[in-house]
Amino acid sequence: MTERQTERVADYPRPPRLERSHRLVRIILGGEEIARTTEAWRVLETFHPPTWYLPPAAFRPGVLRPAPGGSLCEWKGRARYWTLAAGGRVEDAAGWSYPDPTPAFRPIRDHVAVYAGRMEACFVDEERVTPQPGGFYGGWITAELVGPFNGGPGTLGW
Repeated sequence: MTERQTERVADYPRPPRLERSHRLVRIILGGEEIARTTEAWRVLETFHPPTWYLPPAAFRPGVLRPAPGGSLCEWKGRARYWTLAAGGRVEDAAGWSYPDPTPAFRPIRDHVAVYAGRMEACFVDEERVTPQPGGFYGGWITAELVGPFNGGPGTLGW
């Protein structure tokens, strides 16, 4: 394994940047591997750990179920939600995607991001990630990232 260069999330841009990644990304739910890919995208935004977007084909058939509701991101557009289910476990609205993203984020059209804290485990290159603090954001923290990270106590409004 090669050593990763340190990334300071304070140096990530605003508006966010979209970056292709060929690192191995895996998601476990209900004791089962529900997603695996080396064709993910990372969204990098100031003071946020990366949010990972996986192509729909990375998910096992039947894992993703449409969920009610939606939200609006000023950078990416209107999001739709997904319920994820496997191994007898169901996590309502634990994933999201952009069916018609803004032009800058068109490459992640229909790609799915998940809240790491709602999954049994998420991995990047076999490193188990730590979920971004708070319940609102979906970033994944890995060892090469340096905070502070938005989402923790006292960070509202960053």
